[in-house]
Amino acid sequence: MTRSRMARARITRARLQRLASDGGDRPHGAGHPEHHPAEGSIATGRASWRDRLRYRVDEFFARGTIALILGLFLVSALLIVIVAVIVVATGAGQGSSAGDNPSVVDLIWMGLMRTLDSGTMGGDAGSATFLGAMLVVTLGGIFVISALIGIINTGIQNRLDDLRKGRSRVIESGHTVILGWNQQVFTIISELVGANANQRGRNIVVLADRDKVSMDDEIRARIPDTRGTKIVCRSGSPVDLDEIDIAGIQGSRAIIVLAPEVEEPDIEVIKTILAITNDPNRRAAPYHVVAEIHDPANLEAARLVGRDEVELIAVGDVVARIIAQTCRQAGLSIVYGELLDFDGDEIYFSRQPTLEGQTFGDAQLAFEDSTLIGIANPDGVRLNPPAATVIGAGERLILIAADDDAIHLREGGPAAVDDGAIIVCVPTPVAREATLVLGWNQRVLQIARELDSYVAPGSELTVVTDDPAAADALDRLRPDLANQALRFVAQSSSSRSALDSLEVARYQHVLVVSPTDRYDPQRADARTLVTLLHLRDIASAVGHPFSITSEMADVRNRTLAEVTRADDFIVSDRLISLLLTQVAEEKQLNAVFADLFDADGSEVYLRPIADYVATVRPVTVATIVEAARRLDEVAIGYRIRAESNDATRAYGVHVNPRKGTAISFEPADRVIVLAHG
Repeated sequence: MTRSRMARARITRARLQRLASDGGDRPHGAGHPEHHPAEGSIATGRASWRDRLRYRVDEFFARGTIALILGLFLVSALLIVIVAVIVVATGAGQGSSAGDNPSVVDLIWMGLMRTLDSGTMGGDAGSATFLGAMLVVTLGGIFVISALIGIINTGIQNRLDDLRKGRSRVIESGHTVILGWNQQVFTIISELVGANANQRGRNIVVLADRDKVSMDDEIRARIPDTRGTKIVCRSGSPVDLDEIDIAGIQGSRAIIVLAPEVEEPDIEVIKTILAITNDPNRRAAPYHVVAEIHDPANLEAARLVGRDEVELIAVGDVVARIIAQTCRQAGLSIVYGELLDFDGDEIYFSRQPTLEGQTFGDAQLAFEDSTLIGIANPDGVRLNPPAATVIGAGERLILIAADDDAIHLREGGPAAVDDGAIIVCVPTPVAREATLVLGWNQRVLQIARELDSYVAPGSELTVVTDDPAAADALDRLRPDLANQALRFVAQSSSSRSALDSLEVARYQHVLVVSPTDRYDPQRADARTLVTLLHLRDIASAVGHPFSITSEMADVRNRTLAEVTRADDFIVSDRLISLLLTQVAEEKQLNAVFADLFDADGSEVYLRPIADYVATVRPVTVATIVEAARRLDEVAIGYRIRAESNDATRAYGVHVNPRKGTAISFEPADRVIVLAHG
């Protein structure tokens, strides 16, 4: 090693020893040629006064628009005061436009005016010092006003951007909260708007993990008239404990939890229920939550989480039960649609003290514009109880009415009955039935099980589909069917040649299910429409009036499907949306509809009018009600066959008619009754 290298090595070792002995804490002195002030300050943890000043200014301005405005105010005030003091101290204001002996206050006012309006300086007169001082103030004012305009504009824009993000907390009470987003949200909002039509000040809050502006735009496009109901959208995750508070759920009257359009929606629904019930900021009073569950296997977990605060709607079971009932009775979907939506007559609970102590049978004729269908108490609901059941004190009556404020007892006592027109007909035994199912989705399995509860032994069920998932599923289903022989045909359900080979005319009931397991809603409905067109053409050719029930995926396609003149259309998402809304408005309605849709409870039937009253002369609705009562049934309306293709007349379905109305019936007409099996 050369001497120069050895010297450099000794110097380096000496420096390292000094650094080690200092611990890195002693700042570099001015004698260090490698010293850099900024780097030295950061390295040692100490800052220069310039760094500290810059940091404080940055911190102040980072506080937002108000801080910026305040900063400009302080700068301009400081400038005006300094100039005023200099002018007074130098005597430059003598003989100027400010007067002979202007005070500091006078000069501050003059400076303020020139700051706000630069044109004010045009009238100034005086010494060069005075004019220069006013020029400085004016130029400073131009800078301040320009900056102020920019800051205010930016602040307003930032505030608008924040509002568009939908992150501000909702301050409402008595409102309905919708957590989550899917296509059902539009039907639910529309129905809530209808339910709130006779009430002022009702609000709907939607919280979903979506852009607020896009939610507002979609709702406005689909529901242009909210009829006084305010709709508020907020962006946030319904499963986040911090973000659900944005929707103001503590003050809500009802919460509807929608299943998101993801692979496992039930998991998200259960997490949302957990967030609601375990919110550290939750209210003491119990919530009223309504949620949908798609997989029955998840119902028990959802019940454990929600306990008594949550009403669960089992989507698959409900839709399957409605389809199973509807495909056997033409027009039943219209009846259910009337009971579920808020545009016509719905189911309400009402306490009538004057009827306490009377029997259920006698009370059926006590209302002119409402139809009594059951009794409710804290233990549960009873639809179509025995006519001799006594209405107890404090019990609520379950009625079909146009609105909750339209329930009134009939003046003058019960409606008159024409006993001579009543026919007590013994129901005929249920005959064997042949049902044809065209298409496939997982609900077909539950539909088949539900049908098995209604049909007579020896009936037949044929499933036609080219879906490869159907064969194994139907093989597993066969042992569960007691009254039906199951036949599987592996062909396309929309093929005309396949339909011709099936001899469709020999089936009493034809059900076209939506193939949503394989296709998106629009494509699934397109295949359904093709199948319906073929079926209607076959029916016209053979002259056989078999009933056709069709399941649609998108309610917007129903209008197109009506040209096929199918007897009933089931739109699964719409039915669930209506049911969620009804239960959100009245908690006990969940038990009512569960009874209606269950094969073991009381169901809705459309039966020949000739089995109840004579059709040779007009009869009143009260007479039909009495005829049904004698058969332990409740008459809730009728269907006129001649109007079955008229959409303006609800396809002939008349629910909750006035008791005194007299109608001339034809033998093909039907009476709509609530009965056990």
